Amino acid sequence: MATQFTFPDNAAKAAAAEQEFQTEKMSLSMGPSHPSTHGVLRLQMELDGEVLTKCDPVLGYLHRGDEKIAENMTYNQFVPYTDRLDYLAPLANNVAYAIAVERLANLEVPPRCQAIRVIVSELARISSHLMGLGAYGIDVGAWTVFLYSFTEREKLYRLFEELTGARFTTSYTRIGGLTRDVPEGWTQKVDAFCDQFLPILEEILALLTRNKIFLDRTVDVGVISKEDAIAYGLTGPNLRGSGVALDLRKDRPYSGYENYEFDVAVGTKGDCYDRYLVRGEEMRQSVRIVKQAIKNFPGGAWYATDAVRIVQPRKDKILTSMEELINNFMLVTEGPLIPSGEVYFEAENPKGILGFYIVSKGGGVPWRMKIRSPSFCNLSILPKLCTGSMVSDVVSILGSLDFVMGECDR
Repeated sequence: MATQFTFPDNAAKAAAAEQEFQTEKMSLSMGPSHPSTHGVLRLQMELDGEVLTKCDPVLGYLHRGDEKIAENMTYNQFVPYTDRLDYLAPLANNVAYAIAVERLANLEVPPRCQAIRVIVSELARISSHLMGLGAYGIDVGAWTVFLYSFTEREKLYRLFEELTGARFTTSYTRIGGLTRDVPEGWTQKVDAFCDQFLPILEEILALLTRNKIFLDRTVDVGVISKEDAIAYGLTGPNLRGSGVALDLRKDRPYSGYENYEFDVAVGTKGDCYDRYLVRGEEMRQSVRIVKQAIKNFPGGAWYATDAVRIVQPRKDKILTSMEELINNFMLVTEGPLIPSGEVYFEAENPKGILGFYIVSKGGGVPWRMKIRSPSFCNLSILPKLCTGSMVSDVVSILGSLDFVMGECDR
């Protein structure tokens, strides 16, 4: 008699298992004071076991109102507030804001001022990426990276302090120039930092690039397609990690960026690992730009000398000329005399495109200001990106986006 054999019905077994082990969905808040949320971000998550079925980012724990504050003070008085947007790259914020107002005033700054602005913006990019890299390492279990990256960041902060008088909130630019010229010997110190930084950067990246745990936590995790990156308005390394080679320093150069040779780093898959690789390469390219700027460092003035009632006179002139003293008094009390009109300028900052839209009705105070901040836009993809992920992957995804909440609560 032939043996009777029936194949098991896998679909029926899976359905039975699903019924047997069905769990209730759970709501869980992550943040606003959680190490992985990098500030005061709160994620309202809906979980089915370990899998996210829904994720809503909740903002609004800083309540700063920078845009309305800007409309109640002079253009120069708002410079310190730009420090607090991305407080990990204040020098780059200062530069972006100053150029926006100068475009509105149709004011051109001299080459030396442009070169200094490029140097400080690229050093700010390195500093910001080092901070992001160190924090990301801690997020996924690599503590040593944090120690290395913060040691290098500390060297940069000493250079910033020597240049601006402050380590954290620099407030370095003014409309039409800078607060002061570079100190004697400062560019040589920056050049020496670049020389010693490159081999250390390779050491830092070597700790992660082929690390098995890091690869498991980041490769094929949090994949953002090229189409999604564009549709959600992502910019900076988060956009370029998805293979879109948009970089305003190349595509719409400002402050003399067209004079420097550098490559735009892009990813291929758009996962967390690609975004990490892009930031690593961007630090190498920033060093390349800084060294070119120092090699061809222009002489001359570091502020626009022909813009009376816009640019503050130098202190030695204020102390020796009654006319300059009166001019300085008017600038401090009423602000720079900016003509009526409107402008939108955006700069390629470390976390993406930072844009300022300013409407002027004449005088020293903007009538309206709107700030386009990269972190706010980059977070918009979180609901789509996190849904379907494991809870542990959310930590990797957040770290790979490298956001700062000071830009989100404007």
